[in-house]
Parts: sequence; C-alpha cells; structure tokens
Amino acid sequence: MSSSSVLTDESALSRADRTWLKLEAFLNLLGGIVIFALVVLAVANVLGRKFAGLPVPGYVDWTQQFMAVFAFLGLAYCQREGGHIRMDILMGQLRGRTLWLAEWLGILFMLILTTALIYGTWFHFARSFDWSAPLWSRDSSIDIALPLWPAKLLVPFALGVLWIRLALQLWGYTRALRTGEERPVAVPLIEDAATLANKEAKTVEGADG
Repeated sequence: MSSSSVLTDESALSRADRTWLKLEAFLNLLGGIVIFALVVLAVANVLGRKFAGLPVPGYVDWTQQFMAVFAFLGLAYCQREGGHIRMDILMGQLRGRTLWLAEWLGILFMLILTTALIYGTWFHFARSFDWSAPLWSRDSSIDIALPLWPAKLLVPFALGVLWIRLALQLWGYTRALRTGEERPVAVPLIEDAATLANKEAKTVEGADG
C-alpha cells in the first residue's frame, strides 16, 4: 500500500504524473545513496586521520561537491509528495474551488521563481565551464582542484526537473478548478493528523514485518 496522498487514474495528466515520478524517484534514490557515501567517507576520514595519520585527500572538496547532489536532486520528488513545508493549518480550512485557487496561485508563484532560479544558476554554471581559460585559472576547488562545473550544472538540471513537476501540478489544479472535483489527481492532497499518524503506523508495521 502506497503512503502517497497523490491520487491516480487513467487520464493523460495522471499518466504524465506517474511517468515523471519514475525519474524523480530515481534522483531521490541517488541523493540518498550519496548521503550514505558521504557518511562512509566521513568515517574513513576520521579513522584514517586518527589511526594512520592519513585523512582522505580532499575530504572537504568532495563533501562540498556532493552536497549539491543530495540538496537538490530530491526537490521534485518532495514537491510531488507534498513533503515541503506547507500552511496546512490555513489551507485545511479551505474547500472546493477556493482551495484549488489558493493552491494554483502558490504553484504559479513557485513556477515563476523556479524559472528565475534556472536562469541564474545556468549562467553561474556557464561562467564555471570556460574551457578556453588557462588551466590554472579554471573554476576548481581549493585543496585538490576538483572542477566545480559538474556540481553547478546539477543545480539547474534539478530545478528543471522541479519545473516540470510544478507545471504538472499547475495542470492538475487548473483541471480541479474547472471541474470542481473534491479529490483531483496528480496533486498532493491535504491530510489530517489522524490520517498521517495512521500511515506512519502502517509504515512502521511494514518495516517491522
């Protein structure tokens, strides 16, 4: 049983939602793997320094590079599941088209902001990816001279994935506004505290089983 509050059906919107979710889930998994790898790297760095006097070369540089992976790759997946901080106390008092209009306006604002961030971060990457510059002056880390452009490219890529998710949700709320349906597909639905607690309990029971 899925713990997601996002409903599905056989509409074109829902099929697009589920298709995009595959990429989002993969990127989210990749971010989790990177977090685990950084934990292993940190342990190796501490133990190597303490017992052999050999810390991991460029430990700080590697950590800084990989922070972009787990900080940004999970954005779209979290947005799809409604995992970001939301004003559910306020939004939970709204019903019907009033609720969907408020959600639509919020998603539209986020879409505009994400568009601006993609524009800015892409040019930040472009300044780093200057292969015509001399080797000594290229954008790189301080300790072991890791190139910084891969991490900088990852940011507009992840924001682009988020942009598509926001566009799908805007589509979903537009459809809900038009039809007036109470439980639209492809958007995270607000759940009360009892429902959330029940899902968390089922998740724990599944893990224990």
